[in-house]
This record gives sequence, structure tokens and C-alpha cells, in this order.
Amino acid sequence: MVTPALQMKKPKQFCRRMGQKKQRPARAGQPHSSSDAAQAPCPREHCLGPPTTPGPYRSIYFSSPKGHLTRLGLEFFDQPAVPLARAFLGQVLVRRLPNGTELRGRIVETEAYLGPEDEAAHSRGGRQTPRNRGMFMKPGTLYVYIIYGMYFCMNISSQGDGACVLLRALEPLEGLETMRQLRSTLRKGTASRVLKDRELCSGPSKLCQALAINKSFDQRDLAQDEAVWLERGPLEPSEPAVVAAARVGVGHAGEWARKPLRFYVRGSPWVSVVDRVAEQDTQA
Repeated sequence: MVTPALQMKKPKQFCRRMGQKKQRPARAGQPHSSSDAAQAPCPREHCLGPPTTPGPYRSIYFSSPKGHLTRLGLEFFDQPAVPLARAFLGQVLVRRLPNGTELRGRIVETEAYLGPEDEAAHSRGGRQTPRNRGMFMKPGTLYVYIIYGMYFCMNISSQGDGACVLLRALEPLEGLETMRQLRSTLRKGTASRVLKDRELCSGPSKLCQALAINKSFDQRDLAQDEAVWLERGPLEPSEPAVVAAARVGVGHAGEWARKPLRFYVRGSPWVSVVDRVAEQDTQA
């Protein structure tokens, strides 16, 4: 999955060099963690009973939603990776299961990958493969890849060939019991332990398990798909509430490993990794 001190630059500096992504037709498409893992057969979409947890509930980090809000389209995704990664914070990811159950989670943590120049990106050096083709498709295209032969990570392409945003963590809003059931079914190890709410989506592979996202979602259009989409959140976090920190698990990427291209909501208990130094720098 895409995981001394270099003076941090403001995120805006990273998007100035970004070129516009060529708008290619949504046919066969092409986006990152440290190495290409072996492809494994994709599990079928899970079909579970309706959730027993009422939702959405009130979050202390954002205003409480009043019903289900506007679906976000191409115009939202059509921006460079850094501003898109920030814009994702506070938006609501929706997954509709085959039985009609809808799961919702508010995005609280993302990572930006800037394309060929970015040594931590799967598209570094302009490399295009069947695996990463979603990174080179139109903004809003999903790039879902497998790690360790069993876990999935979900990215969304942005402007700029080979650039995209990794979704790292969600605040569960609706369908928590179904998410818990999916996580318990798919996770390895201590499957008998009941997961706490804050553990359901606090990591890129965890949120894919909780929403039943697998390789079959690769190259789908988030602006058009009927099983997964993005809704505008009721209130986006204010700028001071957003922390810019180094990305997780990309130590192989040299200086790019230290660039502040991970963004999360300060104080959110659903964030996967908290960076206290970055929080102090952000406040300063």
C-alpha cells in the first residue's frame, strides 16, 4: 500500500507542475503502493441483510447531514491531485450492496499521488501497465489494486496522467452493523473479536473490506456507477482542521516519502495514523 527532517512545503506547491490529464474514452483504463502484488481472484460482491444501525448520526467533526445530499460528478473530480485530496475530506462515500443496502462513510483521510514525477506512485516514470491503467483514465475513475495477495486499496484518478488520490479512512455513518459483518467475514486473525466502530474504516484496506470493494470495481466511473458514488458532505472541514503530513508506507521513495501529501481531519478518531509533528507544524 501506498506508507531527517525535510522542510515541508505547502501543498499548493505540488500541484503547480501538474499537467492536465488527457481525456481518454473510458475503455480499458490504467494508478500505487510499494510493489505489484500477485493478482488474486476477486471475491463476489457480498449480499448481506439490511443494517441494524440507524444512520446517519451526528458527527462532532462535521455538521449532521439532513437526508442524502447531492451526488458529485466529473466537475468535482476534474482537479489536480493535491486539491482533490483535500476536497475529498468531509465528502460521503456511498456503497449500495446487491440487496439494496446502502453503506455510508465520511472521508477523513486521503493521500495524493502526483503521477510520473512522484517516486511513491505506481505511475512513477510514466509507467503504464494493465494494473495501473485506471490512473491514466479520466478524473473520477477508480483504481483498485491488491496488496499482500488478499487486501484491496481504492484510489480515484485526478487531473494529470498517472495522478490519483488514495482513500485512507472513513468515519462510518450508515450501515455500521453490515460493515462490521463484512469486516469480520473478510479479515484474517482475530475474527472472533467484535470490532469497535472506530476500527471499521480506519485504513485503506479496512474501508474496502467494510464496503465490500474488490478488484471488480477497478476502472469504474465514480461519477456514474450505480453501486458506489460520492455525495457532497453537509460541511467540509475548515482549513485549520486539515493536517498535511507525510504519506504512510512509502519509505522506498526517497525525498518523496517525506513530502506532506497525506491529508486528514485533525482530532478525528477515525484517522488511521496521527502525525503529532505535522499537527504542530500545521498549527504554526
